[in-house]
Amino acid sequence: MRKPEWLQKRVNPGEQAGMRALLGELRLNTVCRQALCPNISECFRSGQATFLILGRRCTRHCSFCNVDKAQPLPVDSGEPARVAEAVARLRLSHVVITSPTRDDLPDGGASIHAATVAAIRAVSPATRIEPLIPDFQGDRHSLEIVMASGPDIVAHNVETVARLYHIRSGADYGRSLEVLRTCRDLSPKTPVKSGIMLGMGEAEDEVVQVLSDLRGAGCAYLSIGQYLAPSKNHYPVQEYVLPEVFEALRERALGMGFLHVESGPYVRSSYHAGKYLPEMT
Repeated sequence: MRKPEWLQKRVNPGEQAGMRALLGELRLNTVCRQALCPNISECFRSGQATFLILGRRCTRHCSFCNVDKAQPLPVDSGEPARVAEAVARLRLSHVVITSPTRDDLPDGGASIHAATVAAIRAVSPATRIEPLIPDFQGDRHSLEIVMASGPDIVAHNVETVARLYHIRSGADYGRSLEVLRTCRDLSPKTPVKSGIMLGMGEAEDEVVQVLSDLRGAGCAYLSIGQYLAPSKNHYPVQEYVLPEVFEALRERALGMGFLHVESGPYVRSSYHAGKYLPEMT
């Protein structure tokens, strides 16, 4: 399918040079590069990045994702401190920290997420920290570790509607909802956020059901974006959704009680993440 005119965003490698140099110096990964995010030039130019901890290799094989599928490397214990240094040097007011799924680790990598939060707090206490976590196979203890670290907001993306969860290898729709519910229950004052993609073959009523399920799980913040296949070998785009449909869904979600919704073709979970919390606007 040819991309429509509203999805012809320019990606300029020259605008990424400064950020790429910093990431290379500190030996850090970003989901911006691994997931081939179309917003990478805009974010890197403005000094924003979503850090990918726990390596670049995922233990699952989701057909929509561009993160490497291979045997993960050992955990880098020095990574949290290097992420914190990058946050301080970039003077970030809000940072999103995510990771591949690490089913090979006893806690799924939760302790490294927590260590990263702590390291950032130590050098940049004013920075708002948002862990964007995998499902940890639904393990409550792993979620306790993350929530005890004191994030300002925690995110876990359901990604798509229940009927299409076969594209999320190893994941379970109900389990993802339970992850969000558990995060809320463990720390009721910490906002909970999720995200979905459109254009994967979902029906409107299925999307509305996801919104209702997310609200029922205690999710108050939401991102809705267009799925873009990283390559011809990935799950194919079924539809390029019109911008006005994204706006209509935003209004509907707000009417259902979501406190802040970013919805549009180029929206990603970490895109303009600082806008979700009122004190960050």
